[in-house]
Amino acid sequence: MPMQTHEIEALLRETFPDAQITVQGDDGVHMSAMVIDESFRGQNRVQQQRAVYAALKGKMDGPNGDLHALALTTKAPE
Repeated sequence: MPMQTHEIEALLRETFPDAQITVQGDDGVHMSAMVIDESFRGQNRVQQQRAVYAALKGKMDGPNGDLHALALTTKAPE
């Protein structure tokens, strides 16, 4: 079942409550997200993106996942 932007944001907000989060996309399958959070400071991009994928709680797992593609931008605040 496709996911809506507010559903993705809600999942991310559970793990990153103080983050600046922007989720875009209108087909419910191919989406983009920007997550800016202090917890990313000192982490490389792979570590940051793994944290975001973990926050999605399996919604991107395999061909049967609710979310097929998520273009991610992650960083610590400036």
